[in-house]
Amino acid sequence: MDLNEKGKLWIENILGVAVISIERLYGGVSSLIFEVETGKGPVILRQFDNEEWLREEPDLVSHESASLQIACNSDLSAPILLAADKTGGKAGMPSILMTKVEGKVLLEPEDFHLWTDGLAKTLSEIHRIEAGKFPWKYAQYMNREKVEIPGWTQNPEVWNVALERLHGSVPQYRETFIHRDFHPANVLWKDDDVSGIVDWPNACLGPAGIDVGHCRVNLALLHGIEIADLFLEAYQRHATGFDYDPYLDIVSIFDAIDGPITVYKGWTDLGVEGLTNQLMESRLDAFMESVVMSK
Repeated sequence: MDLNEKGKLWIENILGVAVISIERLYGGVSSLIFEVETGKGPVILRQFDNEEWLREEPDLVSHESASLQIACNSDLSAPILLAADKTGGKAGMPSILMTKVEGKVLLEPEDFHLWTDGLAKTLSEIHRIEAGKFPWKYAQYMNREKVEIPGWTQNPEVWNVALERLHGSVPQYRETFIHRDFHPANVLWKDDDVSGIVDWPNACLGPAGIDVGHCRVNLALLHGIEIADLFLEAYQRHATGFDYDPYLDIVSIFDAIDGPITVYKGWTDLGVEGLTNQLMESRLDAFMESVVMSK
């Protein structure tokens, strides 16, 4: 989908300069992202076009706007909020205009130790942000009472143990600011360093371990258990006051199986090849077993 004329005019009115060119960016699947070249340089426009998501969370624009302001008040490199249209009345659909953060997504690094260390260090910095009384709070994505063992698993007994753990006591945690969708496709790199963190509409106050678990699920699916474990080891080095509990990894895995397990389109859009749905199932089976056996 191209940027509509209404969105273009909104940007021009906000910035007071002409739009020169528009490029659709890929790598995410939940909204439309455009890089817009203007007389004042490039900016990024996010437009929320997912009607189901908007029905469930009609405050998405307000949520990401507040998240960006919290992130930018820290030392993190995150987009700076330029303007927001909560209802889409001016931009054609609910929209956020923000600065462009330099860098590129890196999904297939040459040095996995350097890569996972950079990801982990960045996540630990997010978790040190003082967010005060940030109004959005963590909640599990899945309905815990309706979760079932996936029909595709080759290890149902392992998933049964995990399901029992899921329905057991919930560990206590210290509430902190979390990104809530932290994974490699939302991290930008320049040379060998992280240059920015993007995609903030899910940030909230919650357990650091759910960010760790969400990223570990993504890493296990993308590259396997060893890389997910490298990331955990690196996060434990960089984090302050973090005690790993496999419970939040189990939650993150069940959060990820709302329907068939398929290759994430964001990865293939960014050039990753060789992944199959069957490989995703096999890797998630193996990851769940490793988590269940960890304690």
